[in-house]
Amino acid sequence: MAELLKVEDLVVEYPGKGFRAKPFRALNNVSITLGQSETLGLVGESGSGKTTLGRAILGLAPVTEGKVEFAGEDISHASRKDRQRLSKDIQVVFQDPYTSLNPSMEIGQILAEPLQIQGMQGDQAKRRIKELLDQVNLPKDALQRLPREFSGGQRQRVAIARALALSPKLIVCDEPVSALDLTTQARILDLFLQIQKDTGVSYLFVSHDLDVVRHISHRISVMYKGEIVEQGPARKVAENPDHPYTQRLLMASPVPDPDRQAERRTARKALQSATS
Repeated sequence: MAELLKVEDLVVEYPGKGFRAKPFRALNNVSITLGQSETLGLVGESGSGKTTLGRAILGLAPVTEGKVEFAGEDISHASRKDRQRLSKDIQVVFQDPYTSLNPSMEIGQILAEPLQIQGMQGDQAKRRIKELLDQVNLPKDALQRLPREFSGGQRQRVAIARALALSPKLIVCDEPVSALDLTTQARILDLFLQIQKDTGVSYLFVSHDLDVVRHISHRISVMYKGEIVEQGPARKVAENPDHPYTQRLLMASPVPDPDRQAERRTARKALQSATS
């Protein structure tokens, strides 16, 4: 599998608060790789650094040390002009479909915007927008409607369509299903899988839920306090993890059987006590 993304010994620091305060290190020597047409699940609790890693790849967080390579190009400190060029190949789907879409723009305008930035207009843009609606299973009359007229799942479909507009090679998915109910989550995850099958796009899929990343990922990297503590094939990491922190994440995942859920809760508390 050809390598698309390579992150080596990445460090991200933010200035400390207060006079002479030490910088806060959000990421500490993080290294990952992602192949073409592959999904890498990035999982961890809030504050683990997983979203910061995604933002650093997108150029939204400062790279203090280390390197981010995309398709063989060092993009660690890419200029604004380079980032605009890279936006054709690297896109993002954010967590909250209620705030990631401009509420005053019609869906057709939202989908046309990235095309216009890259110089696509007229009939060519219209054809592409129609393709995008079909790709995410939205009706044709969606173009003249505002985001508030759609459900959360439909809005996330619009956000996915916008990310797909320029046929990117990589999409950073930052908790894209966490604001949705379980049934809608399953449908959106299946949509991501179908899109990858059809287009060959790669995903860096960020989530706090080990079950979610197991469903969609080929490999999983587990983050804890700004570091990778475990990585490997998705099934191995999600079902038989080695690191105590990953084991706690597994035990925190809900199961439909109340007795099993109670057993998991007890085991998790015991593990927390043993590792604290």
